[in-house]
Amino acid sequence: MSQELVAGEEHLRGTRVSFVLPFYNEGVNVGMVHETLLEVTAGLPYDLEFVYVNDGSSDDTLPRLLAVKEADPRVVVVNFSRNFGHQRAITAGMDYARGDAVIIMDSDLQDPPRVALELLAKWEEGFDVAYAQRRTRKDTLVKRVTADAYYRMLEAVGDIKIPRNTGDFRLMDRKVVDEVKKYRELDRYMRGIVSGVGFSQVGVLFDRDERLHGETHYTWRKMFKLAADGILGFSTFPLTIISRIGYLMGLLALLGIVWIVVGKLVNPESVVQGWSFTIITILFVGGVQTVMLGILGSYLGRIYREVQDRPLYSVEGVYRTPPAGSPPATPPVEVTVVPQEIRAPEHH
Repeated sequence: MSQELVAGEEHLRGTRVSFVLPFYNEGVNVGMVHETLLEVTAGLPYDLEFVYVNDGSSDDTLPRLLAVKEADPRVVVVNFSRNFGHQRAITAGMDYARGDAVIIMDSDLQDPPRVALELLAKWEEGFDVAYAQRRTRKDTLVKRVTADAYYRMLEAVGDIKIPRNTGDFRLMDRKVVDEVKKYRELDRYMRGIVSGVGFSQVGVLFDRDERLHGETHYTWRKMFKLAADGILGFSTFPLTIISRIGYLMGLLALLGIVWIVVGKLVNPESVVQGWSFTIITILFVGGVQTVMLGILGSYLGRIYREVQDRPLYSVEGVYRTPPAGSPPATPPVEVTVVPQEIRAPEHH
């Protein structure tokens, strides 16, 4: 694949390609990830840039990233002041990437770097977005079933079409990156944002590998949060459910009234006296109302966070090797303050 790209070097869409990878407690994977990327991209006719975002890791991820940067001047390390989450780390990488095309992938090597070559080939064919679409995935049965059910539900209720079985592994042209950077909502669902901006998009099928080292940092709680961001951020269907359930409850109440009235008139003894039916009805209606209030609260919480207009992330530092031949940083000018003699005013 890389040989084909080299052969068509005179017709390239751009000269620089950036790889964006977020890292969170992935110190054990840093060296292998970079070496694998170097092996895969060897011979590509582009100036390469590797933007590695340290998402507030508590292990030795940052020192290892900085060591890689010292060995390879094409590496840029963006260090968060604390953990802000995977989606915001991706956003930061896009903010600092300078490439004509930007490739986003995870740092656990479950996204095979070799697939990036196919994404680049699709980009050279003229597509503005090439997303990696999982054909198979080596996950637990529970995760595969829940993921499939989630994507089907999102496809059914979403306001935009988000391809099934896709993650954040994708290539975006510079004009797509610039457009996506305009979307600064705090509860981020990047694959939905990229699908929503449009442009020409194409999928590339691949088989997802197993995680080589360490454990996944995407807990069930984080996955549920991401799933909720996808549904609440790109669908108003939960709000529609509230009104529909309200109509259904009203209809059931009307039928109950008719049933009681008819029972009273036709066979009064058939109507059971007591509190059971009343209590069950109250508990049922109360439970439904609580669920509906929870849905409303989720949307209101998102509105509240957006109104605060806080930044997406805070950066402790950006470590980038200056290009060769660039002038050295200008030293600060030392300013010496000379105290002046203060004289008393003369009296005439």
